Amino acid sequence: MILIDGKKAATELREDLKKEVSELKLKYNKVPGLTVILIGDLTPSQIYVRNKEKSANEVGLKSEVIRYPDSIDEKTVLDKIDELNKDDTVSGILVQLPLPKHIDKQKVIEAIYPSKDVDGFHPVNVGNLSSGYESPVPCTPLGCYLLIKKIEPNLSGKKAVVVGRSNLNGKPMTQLLLKENCTVTITHSKTKDLKAECLEADIIVAAVGIPELVKGDWVKKDAIVIDVGINRIEFKKDSGVKKKLVGDVDFDEVSKKASAITPVPGGVGPMTIACLLRNTTIAFKNKEQK
Repeated sequence: MILIDGKKAATELREDLKKEVSELKLKYNKVPGLTVILIGDLTPSQIYVRNKEKSANEVGLKSEVIRYPDSIDEKTVLDKIDELNKDDTVSGILVQLPLPKHIDKQKVIEAIYPSKDVDGFHPVNVGNLSSGYESPVPCTPLGCYLLIKKIEPNLSGKKAVVVGRSNLNGKPMTQLLLKENCTVTITHSKTKDLKAECLEADIIVAAVGIPELVKGDWVKKDAIVIDVGINRIEFKKDSGVKKKLVGDVDFDEVSKKASAITPVPGGVGPMTIACLLRNTTIAFKNKEQK
């Protein structure tokens, strides 16, 4: 069984990007720029944005974080996006989700120019991906895809099951696997006999947000299993209650059957930020090469 090391893969991707950014700087006398808009003070968002900023600086990108309080009005955010759209030093714009209730998420996503939408959430980019055209791909499914390709470069004809149908993970993951000529089944919490669907799969991508849903007897021998889930659960230890992170896959059981599996943490997570930097670099090149 291969334990898929997302940290190692992300480090390799960042090293490649660092070299590429140096070459771009020599060629164009400027570097890709990533601007993140962070609204409010949710701890997970704060940590995630801090990690994005650190990683961007490591590879040589120009990085900026614009922070607003929870109470900021929608118009101010949309005006700032409009300003960033017109700023030639900004290659990529990312608005950290979730947003406060009074700000319309869809309005914000659609306000970003598709060419600067490094999250791949704009409807134009979603449409391009599903039509098989080149476009920014959401970072988490892109990270999953790159990890799968490291294990199995030729995916043609493989049967893949995606557990979860979100716009963020399940749907774009399905499109990426279809592009590789996989036969893809997209499943979700309402699927009848989910176990039977998973047992057919050469590749399982679990992204449904249910702790340890996929069990050992759901997985056929030598399947590749990618676990996107991050769930914090409580368990009893030494007469007290502790917390731990688990995925959507029962790792202890499934690792005995799978040919390769991602751990949680340390699997898909590190690739997400590395893929954001990749998308920003591609956005920069697309603009400069026009």
